[in-house]
Amino acid sequence: MILGKKLVIVLPAYNAALTLKKTYDEIPFDIVDEVVLVDDASRDNTVEVGKSLGIKHIIRHEKNKGYGGNQKSCYNKALEIGADIVIMLHPDYQYTPKLIYSMAYLIANGVYPVVLGSRILGKGALRGGMPMYKYIFNRCLTFAQNILISQKLSEYHTGYRAFSREVLESINFEVNSDDFVFDNQMLSQIVYKDFEIAEITCPTKYFEEASSINFSRSLKYGIGCMSVSFIHRFNKWGLMKSDLYHLKK
Repeated sequence: MILGKKLVIVLPAYNAALTLKKTYDEIPFDIVDEVVLVDDASRDNTVEVGKSLGIKHIIRHEKNKGYGGNQKSCYNKALEIGADIVIMLHPDYQYTPKLIYSMAYLIANGVYPVVLGSRILGKGALRGGMPMYKYIFNRCLTFAQNILISQKLSEYHTGYRAFSREVLESINFEVNSDDFVFDNQMLSQIVYKDFEIAEITCPTKYFEEASSINFSRSLKYGIGCMSVSFIHRFNKWGLMKSDLYHLKK
């Protein structure tokens, strides 16, 4: 518990057997109540490693549902077991679990309902090994998205995210894509619903076992993100009505 609120960490996993233990061992269980591991039909023994670590809540997709589909299972399970605060942590050890304290307390204290671990604040991205083309792509894409969505975020593309229960129950993330653009759709829904978003500086690591997408997938992702941003703006102007913003009551 953290200030009387149940904290659940969700781990969306795909072929994470080599890094799962390292990630899990750094989770601060003095405040974390439960861990949910969702394995998206990995080809390795991610599930077996999770069981050996004593993770109680493990879901295995028999067919690969994609990054967004994995997150849907993560959040639904976290809400089902009574989470008040949910933090998504990638089990590939690209993001440090040591920031869980800071992210959780911002929500538990009622300061912000959403917290992002930003790789761009400070110099953590390039120092951690982010390829230069990805860094430039990230900065340009974020600049355009901030204009269209009327925000001032340092990046929209981090996989380190914390949410209050209210946020997850208020947005209809089930209608989102099962692919990587899910992340951007979710942030668009959060902004559309007028939830405030905090960011904290997050060091990151790029290494062989860390999950990443190639150039062609990155290009497809970028086009998807811009599409989401234009849809967001057109809905704000009343020029269209997207299912993304048929929000939960």
